[in-house]
Amino acid sequence: MSPRGSHHLSHHLSRRLAIIALVLLGGVLIAGWAYQRELRRIWFVLHVFDGSEQAEHFRHMDQIFPVRVFHRSGPESVLPIGPALNMPSSYVFDGQSKSTTKLLEDTDTTGLLVMRNGQIVHEHYGRGNDASSHAMSWSVGKSVVSLLVGLAVQDGLIQSIDDPLTRYAPELAGTAYEGVSLKQALQMSSGVRWSEDYSNSDSDVMRFGRTFALGGSLVNFARTLPREHAPGTFNRYNSLDVQVLGLALRHATVLPLATYLEKRLWSRMGMSADGDWLLDDTGTEFAAGGINVTLRDYARIGQLCLQNGRWQGEQLVPAAWIAASHHPDAPHLLPGARANADSPFGYGYLWWVPEAVDGPYTAMGVYNQFIYIDPAHQVVIAKTSANHRYGTTNDETSFREAETLALFKAITSALDLQSSSKAD
Repeated sequence: MSPRGSHHLSHHLSRRLAIIALVLLGGVLIAGWAYQRELRRIWFVLHVFDGSEQAEHFRHMDQIFPVRVFHRSGPESVLPIGPALNMPSSYVFDGQSKSTTKLLEDTDTTGLLVMRNGQIVHEHYGRGNDASSHAMSWSVGKSVVSLLVGLAVQDGLIQSIDDPLTRYAPELAGTAYEGVSLKQALQMSSGVRWSEDYSNSDSDVMRFGRTFALGGSLVNFARTLPREHAPGTFNRYNSLDVQVLGLALRHATVLPLATYLEKRLWSRMGMSADGDWLLDDTGTEFAAGGINVTLRDYARIGQLCLQNGRWQGEQLVPAAWIAASHHPDAPHLLPGARANADSPFGYGYLWWVPEAVDGPYTAMGVYNQFIYIDPAHQVVIAKTSANHRYGTTNDETSFREAETLALFKAITSALDLQSSSKAD
């Protein structure tokens, strides 16, 4: 072959290789586009508790995970505006005066809404959120699951919360949840061994999060957990207890959780916006904390509970269920340090009872999400956040949960002071 022919062949091969390379690159780009959500999800799961700023993610979880929408309906219910709260500049925690502004900044607060006597007295947004923004519930969503269980009992779909979980979710047979009742799961007293340590990537809650987010089997994951205590004897916070409750609910109602929530509450309360619920790859809701709604709609949930399940003249949730939900009924559930619990806070049906059985109660989620209800003072406080320090240590220095509750008490005291000043 002549040098000219060799050069022509080389040029021809180079063109063909370039075309092949472009086709391969195009395939990679198309695959990357097609799996963008999956890639983002994997990145998110790997970095969810590493201290990164999360406010943007928490506004757009539907772009990271598959979701099921639950729709609002009808005119939006009015949340009247009341006398403006003079926000306390400080509060007392652990014997020290603390700055309100600093706590809200430190916990990357994306929204804070205070209601008194059914009226909004304070509403503030930050970190890019506004009144239309969705905010991730995390474990605040557990308390919504509690409402759904109460509704399923009212509807006759669950005969009794004393029934074993396996009556409604037979696939749990042979796991540590066999022999555990729905009530014991509602009270975080399943007896299943569990570690809810967000600072340890190998803890049970972190393994559970990865399993759920990456499409693994919930039941197979449950089979990896042994029993630690007899059911109903020890209060250990366990996110999987709520996930298996979600499984039982889905069987009992023959509906996805989001659809049942829409049917029984969301379409009947005049909510401000549709919500969505995170799903795994099998279409199962993340019952342990996957709800995404607006701040005002979190506040509506709190006001519904404050009003003992009554909304705009209609009894939506049984008053007896609301009362039982925040009244611990066994020694291991009572507030205060005790040997048969892993928290000094008391516990009801997926609601925390921080100090006294007849005092305030709260839904509480990682990264500092709250729906706080004080019946005696007719106060509801909803807080959404993206605390980038959460889980960097396994104690209050990063959690800031007990400290936030101290701020809520100071807000309630400030409201009382304002009311008494006007009365004088």
